[in-house]
Amino acid sequence: MTAPRSAAVGGNELATLLADGIRQLGLTIDAGQQARLLDYQMLLAKWNASLQMTSIRDPQQMVVKHLLDSLSILPRLDREPISRVLDVGSGGGLPGVVLAIVRPDWQVTVNDIVHKKTAFLTQARATFKLSNLTVVTGRVESLVVGKEVPAPFDAIVSRAFAELSDFVTLARHLLAPDGSFWAMKGVAAESELTLPEGCELIERLALQVPFLDAERHLLRVKVTG
Repeated sequence: MTAPRSAAVGGNELATLLADGIRQLGLTIDAGQQARLLDYQMLLAKWNASLQMTSIRDPQQMVVKHLLDSLSILPRLDREPISRVLDVGSGGGLPGVVLAIVRPDWQVTVNDIVHKKTAFLTQARATFKLSNLTVVTGRVESLVVGKEVPAPFDAIVSRAFAELSDFVTLARHLLAPDGSFWAMKGVAAESELTLPEGCELIERLALQVPFLDAERHLLRVKVTG
């Protein structure tokens, strides 16, 4: 199903599109949080003119391919006892900033190696007063628990960051003992599912992103040894 089109896309059309998508996902997100999501999208679009964080510029497509795509993992993550989340290779804050806005009880850390991108993430944190959001610049494999990050994470997520095996290898030292890796992918190619020793793919979930006619998958990996 494709997003509805209009000659002039205004705030009301985007708000309706977002609300409809949230309803289809079965999520409860209040009106204030939905408004903040759209304000965040506007801030991302403004900074994107110079930082080139995303190739998507159409506002409706940003709602679908950024906001709703990021929200699509919540029906599954909400079933887990999560309190600390790391978003690796966050870029413009997808899904990390989105998660921080709609799950204020989660402590979310967004990480990227590019200073200009983390400058944007820091601005987003300040603009939307996201006290539960932490921004960390640097290579994920170089982050140290107790230094750059205060504690291990229950959930480590990525969206188009790297091959699954590389993602797990680079961030493995930051995962809590009972935590999981959650990789957001398009087509889950079989060739990508080979994992390092001691890691196991325990879940492969097809995601249904409202208004998006494309494959999306969520891959869950646990450390078993």
